[in-house]
Amino acid sequence: MAAEARHQLTGPRRDEGDAPVAAPSAVLLAPAEGGRDEPVRLTAHGCWYPSADPYGAQVAFVCDRGGVPQLWTGPVDGGEAHLLDAGPDPVSEVAWSPDGRWIAYTTRPGGGEHSRVLCVRPDGTGRRVLAGAEPGTSAYLGCWLHDGSALAVTVAAPAAGAGPAPGEPAPGEAEPGDPSFAGLPAGWRERDGRAVLLGGAHRGDVDPAVRPPVVVLPDGTAYRPGGRRRFDELFTGAPYPPVDGTRLDLDGDHLDGTLLDGAHRDGTLLDGTLTGLTRPDGTRAGTAGGPGPGGPTVRAGSGLAAYLVDPDGVGAPVLVAVERTAATLRICDVSRDGRLAVLRRGPRNRREAVVVRLSDLGTAAAVPVADGDPWIGAFSPDGRRLWLRSDADREFAALLAADLAPDGSITRLSVAAERDGVDLELLAVAPEGRGAFLAWNDGGLSELEFRPLTQPPKAPATPDAPATPPGTEAPQPPPAQGAPEDPEASDPGRTVTEAGREVPLPHEVATRVAPAGTGGAAVVALSGSQRRPGLWWLPAAGAPLRTPWSSRDEDAVPPGRRPTRPVLHRFTARDGTPLSGWYYRAPGRGPNRPAPCVIHLHGGPEEQERPVLDPLYHELLGRGFDVFAPDVRGSSGHGRTFVDADLGTGRFAALQDVADCAAHAVLAGPADPARLGVMGRSYGGYLVMASLVWHPELFRTGVAVCGMSDLQTFFAGTEPWIAESAAHKYGHPERDRELLRSLSPLHRIDALRVPVLAVHGEHDTNVPPGESEQFVRAARERGIPAELLTLRDEGHDFQRADNRRLFRRTAADWLERHLVGGGSGTVPFGHGEE
Repeated sequence: MAAEARHQLTGPRRDEGDAPVAAPSAVLLAPAEGGRDEPVRLTAHGCWYPSADPYGAQVAFVCDRGGVPQLWTGPVDGGEAHLLDAGPDPVSEVAWSPDGRWIAYTTRPGGGEHSRVLCVRPDGTGRRVLAGAEPGTSAYLGCWLHDGSALAVTVAAPAAGAGPAPGEPAPGEAEPGDPSFAGLPAGWRERDGRAVLLGGAHRGDVDPAVRPPVVVLPDGTAYRPGGRRRFDELFTGAPYPPVDGTRLDLDGDHLDGTLLDGAHRDGTLLDGTLTGLTRPDGTRAGTAGGPGPGGPTVRAGSGLAAYLVDPDGVGAPVLVAVERTAATLRICDVSRDGRLAVLRRGPRNRREAVVVRLSDLGTAAAVPVADGDPWIGAFSPDGRRLWLRSDADREFAALLAADLAPDGSITRLSVAAERDGVDLELLAVAPEGRGAFLAWNDGGLSELEFRPLTQPPKAPATPDAPATPPGTEAPQPPPAQGAPEDPEASDPGRTVTEAGREVPLPHEVATRVAPAGTGGAAVVALSGSQRRPGLWWLPAAGAPLRTPWSSRDEDAVPPGRRPTRPVLHRFTARDGTPLSGWYYRAPGRGPNRPAPCVIHLHGGPEEQERPVLDPLYHELLGRGFDVFAPDVRGSSGHGRTFVDADLGTGRFAALQDVADCAAHAVLAGPADPARLGVMGRSYGGYLVMASLVWHPELFRTGVAVCGMSDLQTFFAGTEPWIAESAAHKYGHPERDRELLRSLSPLHRIDALRVPVLAVHGEHDTNVPPGESEQFVRAARERGIPAELLTLRDEGHDFQRADNRRLFRRTAADWLERHLVGGGSGTVPFGHGEE
């Protein structure tokens, strides 16, 4: 079967010399499995990211019981777990092959941000690097082919030292006729040459998408998604004009494809910009994205390439897709007959699912999909339906069913499952394709269901269907053998899934669901306010059972003090925007006694605060601090409008949200207004720096972790794909230079009045350590106490137990010293505890 699948995928191929990075080559490694009696060094450990074998008997997962996230395997119904890779590099993703022969996983060498894709046999032999071994490259997982013969991987080219792509100008050189290359700011190439370069048209090799298909709602009504508004429009609050000055309403599409003013949309680039507009008189309106053919875009590095790789090393890698300016690219599924692949690509807030024909690598369709979990879709067993987790023209993500023509184009798009005011955050289709697990995010709490999936009907006629020549019949995909007439074909409003089976969860948040075998069984990763992350075996019938190698609830923290269960608070910002957050009350403190309080701000900005046990919060609560963890505008889980509310100039309102959250903590906490601190990581670290200079009298101190202090130097130093994605969130590094400058805390450093602690991982390439260094240096130059803690062998996320412990205790000591005096309080975690 493996040979047959490889044969099916060897049709016409693009010359691999066009790829921005060379095809990955396998590198054999020595076995690194741990002993069967591997000692457990951490009692309170976490287990997450499960992937089951094809029989549903064993599961591979990530576990930090040895002090660093590593690859483990274990039986789902009992027995001991086995350490499969005892190497020191943190493991982040795991995928067991459908034929059971291999386990693929990603590691981060040295704890940095660049990752490799490895595979190993379930018995620990045959360990090898499949992608990311080349110097400077980074690779991450895609899907397995359904027969296990190949694994999809995406490889990112190195940013530093990469030459221009064939036929493109060298960095900093102007391309004739392309105004977006002109006027690069002096001194832009900094940080060892890793500069953000500014391109004209998107030069990725993925074809422009067809017009969005008609969406049929369960009530029978239909509409065509208009796609995301361009971020230029969201920055200014007004529609972005074409180059000839004609203003068009880009959100006013009719079902026939015309715009409100009669112009016609000829095509849409995969980032949502228009490839061209044709007026009723036949004249061209240029592009709606701004100057240049396709509109300006951030350029960095040499792009991404997605391959199918033979884990046995027999067949050569097969190039599937190339993106020279993409923020992300991942192959999520390949149809069982090898005809089609679905890819997730695009920047944050503007993700898309792209259907690609593997015979000629042509793009058949594109549909906007939701942020969050990257596994956004899967094909039905016959390849005639694509299931998608999408928020296309919706406030909250839902399950969509896209019926596909033989060429991969979408003939019908319908809503298969939705919940009012609730996001679909996880979609896991069972291996046989007859059912799926859906995890819904209701105000930060997870609700899980298993829902049977119906087979696709014969393709119905739609307004978009091409005209059929007289005397011929439109081709129809063959029905399943013995299948009865599907009533959906005559009832476009009928839901295409059956009622789901609700699955009770013992804890608040589901982070991943891994279908196991057939019949609706799965392994579920859960987190909660009272326990560490763990794995539960979910049989086809019955309640979830904790796996014996996941830590017990009573071992979540050392004896003596139980975890604090937070309380959800809802309130409004000064402009009337609804806000919310989780309030943790320090144990032993009276209900009306004011307490020192730390406002903790999450990253993203699109992350969401969830009620899960955070060792940092437990440390702060043990020192006598209250903790208030809010979602300011830009956070996920509250609808698309709330996520987009901080785009461009909306970020100034997000900065005001921080002050409003502090005010609510004082009024409803009750937090002591004279003893407020602010802390956050990544984007939250940026908010800490910004809050200290925008609201200098509000907080007594701040702890900024991996935060951006200057958005312009951040763009100059970050990873290429992050720069591409961040431009859609913060602003374009050249066109919006003044906006970025005005939003950068470093340019308001003279307003800083209070001490600040910065923390950074030495190998962070998402937000380079220089962002913390320059903020601390500027504070010291102005006589403000400032310190920098650099964690060795860490990147943007702190993975190692000893470093996490050092970070927590240093931050708690700093806050204790500046909010209540002292700084050497009792540490709630003992030696050997996490």
